[in-house]
Amino acid sequence: MSTAVADSSTVRDRMSALWRRYRGENNETTLLLLILALVGVMAIVEPSAITLGFFGDIIRSGIVTLALALGLLMIIISGGMDVSFPAIAIFAGYATITLMQSLGVDGAVWPFVVAVAMGLLLGSLNAVLVARYKMETLIATLGTQVIIRGVLIAFIGSVYISVLPAQLDAVGATSIMQLGGTQVNVLVIPVLVLAGALAWVLRRTMFGRSIYAIGGDKESAKRVGISVKKVQVAIYLVAGALAGFGGMVHVVLSRHASPFEIVGTELNVIAAVVIGGALDSGGRGSVRGTILGVVLISLVQNSLIRLGVSSYWHVFVVGLVVLAGVAIQARSAAATHRRTRILERLETAA
Repeated sequence: MSTAVADSSTVRDRMSALWRRYRGENNETTLLLLILALVGVMAIVEPSAITLGFFGDIIRSGIVTLALALGLLMIIISGGMDVSFPAIAIFAGYATITLMQSLGVDGAVWPFVVAVAMGLLLGSLNAVLVARYKMETLIATLGTQVIIRGVLIAFIGSVYISVLPAQLDAVGATSIMQLGGTQVNVLVIPVLVLAGALAWVLRRTMFGRSIYAIGGDKESAKRVGISVKKVQVAIYLVAGALAGFGGMVHVVLSRHASPFEIVGTELNVIAAVVIGGALDSGGRGSVRGTILGVVLISLVQNSLIRLGVSSYWHVFVVGLVVLAGVAIQARSAAATHRRTRILERLETAA
């Protein structure tokens, strides 16, 4: 009897070790399995919904979310929070189109550069407030969100622009493939390139490691020689630039410009980043997890649409997903901390 119990315990220990090895640093495997499970549920509940067009819709709706989530990821890893990125995004996108119309110029690439520059400039407001004046990140970005929104509507414009300049509109009509009846726009390529670049920066550069160090323990980061202020300034500048790019992607994909869009979508972006493994306390998160988080949010929203669920319920469901994601990540982090402390005690005892 004792042998059977021992064998059973050994199997459990081996399975547990195997799971810890392959689940990913931020539970990416758990997230991937959840996505596959939801697709399976949809296949059972509404088999006709699982088409190539369904997956094309998920990709299309996730492009802008991912572009915005990349900048937010860095901020959350560093232990901060940002709610101004939607205002920065739509300011950059709408102001660029307004500028093109007022000057009577056209283009396909340089408008993105201008939008990125605007995002960089607006991101500097957050950088100054957080790094120079040491304001709480949530309060600082709440303030800049209101200011940016007010400047946009009061001084840039509040008119709905239904027709984009020809060359820019052509980008919105250009696709790299078709999944069912859904066109996958060419802008998915630069967004994925940026995601790959950020993943490399976070894992392979001193700047990326400094972001994790500041999020893990700011005082310890200072003691080892990391310039917290400089890193924070760089984070908010890059986040602003990525928000500006994301705003331009939104405008081009929707093929119109409105100053009243994007703002209010913070929940979806924050949900994607948090579900992807980034803790609000900082020091943890990955681009791979964020991409999976974006896929999960897009999957949930498109599934609700296919099932005919009212849009009023979408925010409620996404909120539940956020709470579940935070709970899972927090519990995982606590378990990891406990295992670390146990190992430290064993090493000390030895």
